[in-house]
Amino acid sequence: MKRNIVLLLLSILTCNAFAQNIIPKPVEIESLAGVFKITKATTIGAGDEESRKIAAMLAAKLKNAAGFAPAINKTGAIQFSINTTPNNKIGNEGYTLLAHSTGVKIAANKPAGLFYGLQSLLQLLPKEIESKTVVKNVRWTIPGVKITDYPRFGWRGLMLDVSRHFFPKEDVKRYIDDMVRYKFNTLHWHLTDDNGWRIEIKSLPKLTEVGAWRVERAGRFGDRKEPQEGEPATYGGFYTQDDIREIIKYAADRGVTILPEVDVPGHSMAALAAYPELSCSKNPKTKVNPGTNFAEWYGDGKFRMFIDNTLNPSDEKVYDFLDKVFTEMAALFPNKYIHVGGDECYKGFWEKDPGCQALMKKMGMTHVEELQGYFMKRVEKILNAQGKQLLGWDEILEGGISPTATVMSWRGVKGGIEAAKMKHNVVMTPTTFAYLDYMQGDASIEPPIYASLRLSKTYSFEPVPDEVDAKYILGGQGNLWTEQIPTIRYAEYMTYPRAWALSDIYWSAKGSKDWANFTKRMEAHFDRADVAEMGYSKAVYDAIVNASIKDGKLMVELASEMPEIDIYYTTDDTMPDNFSKKYTEPIEIADAQVTLRIVTYKKKTAIGHLITLKREDLLKRAGK
Repeated sequence: MKRNIVLLLLSILTCNAFAQNIIPKPVEIESLAGVFKITKATTIGAGDEESRKIAAMLAAKLKNAAGFAPAINKTGAIQFSINTTPNNKIGNEGYTLLAHSTGVKIAANKPAGLFYGLQSLLQLLPKEIESKTVVKNVRWTIPGVKITDYPRFGWRGLMLDVSRHFFPKEDVKRYIDDMVRYKFNTLHWHLTDDNGWRIEIKSLPKLTEVGAWRVERAGRFGDRKEPQEGEPATYGGFYTQDDIREIIKYAADRGVTILPEVDVPGHSMAALAAYPELSCSKNPKTKVNPGTNFAEWYGDGKFRMFIDNTLNPSDEKVYDFLDKVFTEMAALFPNKYIHVGGDECYKGFWEKDPGCQALMKKMGMTHVEELQGYFMKRVEKILNAQGKQLLGWDEILEGGISPTATVMSWRGVKGGIEAAKMKHNVVMTPTTFAYLDYMQGDASIEPPIYASLRLSKTYSFEPVPDEVDAKYILGGQGNLWTEQIPTIRYAEYMTYPRAWALSDIYWSAKGSKDWANFTKRMEAHFDRADVAEMGYSKAVYDAIVNASIKDGKLMVELASEMPEIDIYYTTDDTMPDNFSKKYTEPIEIADAQVTLRIVTYKKKTAIGHLITLKREDLLKRAGK
């Protein structure tokens, strides 16, 4: 009898631990006594069509993982319902969830709230609910819990770049499936760039006949060989308009709106490969770029292009072209916004072009940056005629924009602050916190990228600067540029767990941040991701290595982002383990051919990557 009582208490404690592992962290959550067990006899209740769709999603997950699908009736032990009297506290995306020993009730004002309630319910179930095949000997229990939850921001997004590498529609759906688990509601779809045009425009067939394909190349982006004369362009792909409609519906069924982006006037090499007459140089040999080095960067955002990748703002044919593009896009995408890029537009070819100089003179312009402002205003009129609003990267501020334009601040938060003070709506997505293509761990083991962004830095992000009115900050997103990301699984690896941190930031209450609590929840989701066969990075477990010169000596300091991590190291050419020297104070590296090897452990279990650094590597880090 005592044994049964102990087992019951352990079961309740375990289930209550599940209740506290939800990502993003609910606004209010209270653990209650008891558990609800789902069996073959359990029924799901849903009284209207939208609720039935969400109930069917739960039934499908149980069918996959448990081997049975509960019947869906108007009422059931697990009940989904739309509030007859709106709950003003939870808004359009919030929900309430009450689970006890006799049943579960999820209520919301709108279907979106029910869907997010379902995501929390799935996280309350054992991790095996994420399995694609039936798992035996699992108790399908839901802990007693009371949740009231709603988002801090209306815009909670992730950006997927499909230009640098083309991701087939099933991969895009998979990325959507990943993001909705964590209550993201916007997929920013970067559809065009120098490296590929991915959206079918029926009135401009060469955009996909030519612009969607490039020559096959191995190696790192930026170091690849130029296309050769007569070499076939075989790498790439595009989405037909039917594909896009299918993906839009798939996303909408899961509470996600898609923000399409056509990046202009710069980043247009794929479009110019198809229609070279739209540039200032009108070079008929323009090719879709396969990842060659075509720019020289000087720092502070300044650069020079070797190849013209920019539309000509003085040519009326450009605006005819864009009118066709945006007219067809507006008919496809229900989102009120269309993203028009506007970033990293090189003006050097404009400065030398007679047509551009004549336009500047005619319009009384004194600086070439004003041409981009002119261009964006023309584009905005095209969008407005189709009932759409313009959204662009923060560079659109430089040439002057209309009061109705919305700004996506990527070069830190400065552009967002400037835009908000000018009473523009802003989406915060700064490189310093939200660029998911950056390295996550030590540069000696991560695939090389030009910048780093650790998980703890992402988690420290606050989207609303003190000096701006919060009503202008719509929310934020994480951006995944894919120059170095050729597969969807690696896209997941780069996205998570940093996007879990962002989901907390964009959904949870501002004052709820707690790094130790987040890492506990994150570790539970590592286990769930394993069952779901979803990619993610464990770089957060790796040691942080800093080197410096002090009093003429090479010194190394080690640290960890994670609590309860022990760091061990060797400098004697032996492989380290938890019986090696434990790090407690800065290490002096002898003036010899020394190799520092570092491992991390948690509770006597090896957990991080082995980091190996020679003395010359450490000297470089110390600035020598």
